[in-house]
Amino acid sequence: MGAGCKKDAPQPAAPAAPEPDQANIATYLALGDSYTIGHGVQPAERYPVQLAKALREKGVAIEDPTIIATTGWTTADLKNGIAATGIAGNTYDLVSLLIGVNNQYQGRSPQEYRREFTELLLQSINYAGGNKENVFVLSIPDWGYTPFGRSRQTSISAEIDEFNIINKQITDSVGVSYYNITPISRNGLSDPSLVASDGLHPSGKMYSQWVDLILKSVQKKLVQ
Repeated sequence: MGAGCKKDAPQPAAPAAPEPDQANIATYLALGDSYTIGHGVQPAERYPVQLAKALREKGVAIEDPTIIATTGWTTADLKNGIAATGIAGNTYDLVSLLIGVNNQYQGRSPQEYRREFTELLLQSINYAGGNKENVFVLSIPDWGYTPFGRSRQTSISAEIDEFNIINKQITDSVGVSYYNITPISRNGLSDPSLVASDGLHPSGKMYSQWVDLILKSVQKKLVQ
């Protein structure tokens, strides 16, 4: 027994922990491909998961992200994947879109990418309840700066640039936030720790650098 305690003295009850207000917990839909599902890293290292964690550390109440993404998906695959999930009619407080590397890898045409990326971006805005302020697009990383792609780095980089010009033009034209993470990806050869063990995809460390780049801006979207 602690000194000075009286056996019969009632102790004040600890205040009950406040129940979270479900209406004030933000929801997040992340759309993409291997870079969104985090191929080659642990689930906690995926960029949408790291982003949600960083937002919570800034005092933003946000659920774990709903991720619709699969390694190898093109724009057409993502459209089909969204349709197959049964989320039609749902709305989210935050929606992210990162898609296109497999269009480039498979030699799909820039014209097709322009059309399908536009459709996906408009769909993303719809999933944000029509609020384009709560949508953001990430540029396509450059896999030419990885051990897997280094032998064709010049041509890969040129093609990635072409596809990123397209997605930035479209994103800017509709007034959605665009974050250029491609320069970070181009450090993959000078800093091998930025590349996952498969020699191709980003590591959790690189994803954390993406989050560092976008966090302040994304936080403002949710604290308005």
